[in-house]
Amino acid sequence: MSSKAILSKFKIHYFLLIFVSNMAMGQSSPPNIVFFFVDDMGWQDTSVPFYERITELNKRYHTPNMERLASEGMKFTQAYASAVCSPSRVSWITGANAARHQVTNWTLKRDQSPDGPDDIIQPPLWNVNGMTAGEDVPQTYPATPLPAILRDHGYTTIHVGKAHWGAEGTPGAEPLNLGFDVNIGGHAAGGPGSYLGEHNYSAVWRNPGNHTWDVPGLEEFYGRDVYLNEALTIKAKAEMDRAQDSGQAFFLYLSHYAIHAPWEADPRFYDKYLAAGLTQEEAIYASMIESMDKSLGDIMSHLTERGLEDNTIVVFMSDNGVHPNMPRNIPLRGHKLSPYEGGIRVPLLVKWPGISQPGSVNSAQVIIEDVFPTVLEMAGIQDSQGLPSFDGESFVSQLRMPEKENTDRALLWHYPHTYYNPPYTVLREGDWKLIFHYKEQGFELFNIANDLSEQFNLAEQNSDKCRQMAADMTALMKERGAQLPMLKPTMAPSPYPIEAFEARQ
Repeated sequence: MSSKAILSKFKIHYFLLIFVSNMAMGQSSPPNIVFFFVDDMGWQDTSVPFYERITELNKRYHTPNMERLASEGMKFTQAYASAVCSPSRVSWITGANAARHQVTNWTLKRDQSPDGPDDIIQPPLWNVNGMTAGEDVPQTYPATPLPAILRDHGYTTIHVGKAHWGAEGTPGAEPLNLGFDVNIGGHAAGGPGSYLGEHNYSAVWRNPGNHTWDVPGLEEFYGRDVYLNEALTIKAKAEMDRAQDSGQAFFLYLSHYAIHAPWEADPRFYDKYLAAGLTQEEAIYASMIESMDKSLGDIMSHLTERGLEDNTIVVFMSDNGVHPNMPRNIPLRGHKLSPYEGGIRVPLLVKWPGISQPGSVNSAQVIIEDVFPTVLEMAGIQDSQGLPSFDGESFVSQLRMPEKENTDRALLWHYPHTYYNPPYTVLREGDWKLIFHYKEQGFELFNIANDLSEQFNLAEQNSDKCRQMAADMTALMKERGAQLPMLKPTMAPSPYPIEAFEARQ
């Protein structure tokens, strides 16, 4: 038996011992957990106001079920994810920050990076093949996935929708290899071929022979007038029923492809937005948002109908900010892939019956890797000994105490790439946010509490703060093993932020 297999077996036995001990001490049955994950949904793409006031975008969109979830649970106003999909997905399932797991861009083709050529920057040899559960695959991050831990504790683990953890032909492309008992709809691709059942959720209708984006496991809906969000919801409800009938607690990961491209209207909601005066593009986008929201409502109503509501936690989150092709993002600057708040700040709602206070709001800073330890604690797995290193921090204490903040922690984003946006590293400490741009070897410093729109760069006038945060950024990058991009023509690694700062003085 390999050392990895021995370690994995030890982890399973350890957590089973903890679980049995907890049950022997009379703890109640573990809760069901629904992680409702949305793709490319911006902070303002909802009628739920996450800002200090209701905005025009909040008035545009109709998300009554998000409103219901917010009224029944807690709203986090400073929740963050990575600026692009695969890094966020690897972070929540492993608890590792993107700088550590090195899946720092989106994945698809094995051994191929989506990065384009650049005159100044050469991206590092990142984990282009995504993650695995321990298999020896080059350029992957091996880790113990959260669903595997939950399954070892008696949970039925259900995957429905988008996966996007591993490149084509690698073990990580298949959710069943990452601890899920069930996989419907998940594979290597990060978007669907189509949202329309008439097109079999495939791109072949517009690109003959291209099956890369076909959504698997939905053959029963082929040729039917069933929007993708609805099909995934129907399958998710059936799997929840099956788990309940077996007497097991379940972890449902309902990971919608929406609102990722291709942008195709849900005809159930499209006309109302045209009638409200939106452009065709805006109405399509709004209909996709409301379609996703209906799925959330259907899941919540189903929990009630099945008598599961009081023992089921619902977590709602997005994987990154709004796509650049959807430019209306006020008051935030930037979009998906950018270092600004519009690329990384996301909606987060959590309902934990008996724990979270209905209608509560928390301004604590939380980030995508926090999902890993939070779900462990929700499931009653209090001790993380035996697990590989993870960077996330549980936000269960914030759920219990709405007024509790965590302004002393540091949040790190690392994107050493040339795809769509120049490379950067970001550090958030309290109200302050520092961005290091590798191409210019320059800095932007913002006080987010005073300047949410990131309009006023304070790096020059507050050089002491810039220096201190550049040093902190460098230390955290080194601790987490962040890969540096290389500078042409020498192909030497870029200086670390503090080195670049000192060179400018």
